[in-house]
Amino acid sequence: MRSVIVVGAGIVGLSTAWFLQERGVEVTVIDRGEVGLGASWGNAGWIAPALTLPLPEPAIFRYGVKAVVSPSSPVYVPLAADAKLLRFLAGFAWHSTPRKWRANMETFAEINKWSVDSFDVLADGGVEDRTITADPFLTGFTSERDRQGLRHEFAEIEKRGGEVDYELISGEELRALEPAISAEVTHGIRIAGQRYINPPLFVRSLADAVEARGGTIITSTTVTDVTDTGSHVSVEVDQPQAGGASPWELQADAVVIASGTWFGALTGRYGVRQVVQAGRGYSFSVRPDAVPEHPIYFPAQRVACTPLGDRLRVGGMMEFRPADAAPDPRRITTLVEAARPLFEGVDWDAREDEWVGSRPCTADGLPLVGETRSARVHVAGGHGMWGVTLGPLTGRIVADAMTGGPRHPLLDAFDPLR
Repeated sequence: MRSVIVVGAGIVGLSTAWFLQERGVEVTVIDRGEVGLGASWGNAGWIAPALTLPLPEPAIFRYGVKAVVSPSSPVYVPLAADAKLLRFLAGFAWHSTPRKWRANMETFAEINKWSVDSFDVLADGGVEDRTITADPFLTGFTSERDRQGLRHEFAEIEKRGGEVDYELISGEELRALEPAISAEVTHGIRIAGQRYINPPLFVRSLADAVEARGGTIITSTTVTDVTDTGSHVSVEVDQPQAGGASPWELQADAVVIASGTWFGALTGRYGVRQVVQAGRGYSFSVRPDAVPEHPIYFPAQRVACTPLGDRLRVGGMMEFRPADAAPDPRRITTLVEAARPLFEGVDWDAREDEWVGSRPCTADGLPLVGETRSARVHVAGGHGMWGVTLGPLTGRIVADAMTGGPRHPLLDAFDPLR
């Protein structure tokens, strides 16, 4: 295989392009927007195996129907649900049972053995922006009962051969590390061995590395069709030209579709039947009087906080709405009200970089990665909340499979035809 077109310039698509280049493949990356401006841009940027857990979980049943149709709920489903969303939600509920969750934990324990070192391969290969060690990674709770919930998940990881290096600490010990945390937070856990990135900087650095190796990145261009001709793939795109919008074609030996929540439109004819639903997350930045130096997670409130220089990125929420729907300002308000009691010295009205992004979620919480019914059409999507954590690992797995390398055992769990 000499040439591959990658559809999608987020961390998954660019990682795939980079690892294909490692194996001598010529790559062209195409994106409907700009590099890294989809779900990769405004997320928390965590590379945290201890917290990379199945999205469908038994706790979802605690919310109840009344809660999930309320815009003030951390998990929000609009009442005007369409048939696709209802199909997704039925599957999501099925996979949120304790038995299904425990089975998924087996797969996630395996995922977490492989995810971090794939970032090291990128660094060793010349990607300039590096991961940042979270020394330590912090979690905060307003009760011992809430802390026990995360300890239970850690125990499940360990039962399945994983390992989490953590220590229970008090609220006072948390505040000794991070003075911005309020007295409402009474319990904590410090976790070793986790990392994070500044997502826009890292994805831009990855794109620069792909281009420096001779790869081509085409932005503001929509892929409208992918055809296996029998000898190669033909990729039809629509890009504004000097004389107006005009479809044109690119050809390559194979294609990898890594276009996030939009990839279903291109993959259905190749046997991919799993629904990929937009699970929209929101974030913004603030400038606390004392900017935290460590990533902080509040699991009960589902609030994720990442230090980015002189700012703190605050993110969270799960909103099952169409990817292109307008941002809902009520969700930002909900996020602010969830975070407000947890911190001191923050002007919550002085928010910057308000953002909504669409995480590509599957009903069973597992990505769709690998070969479709066509040996020339591969997919890499459906990573849900874990696109950053799993992006380089996915690129590595796909590149190996496409170029005759060793077949990674996770491909069975990620089978896009399941």
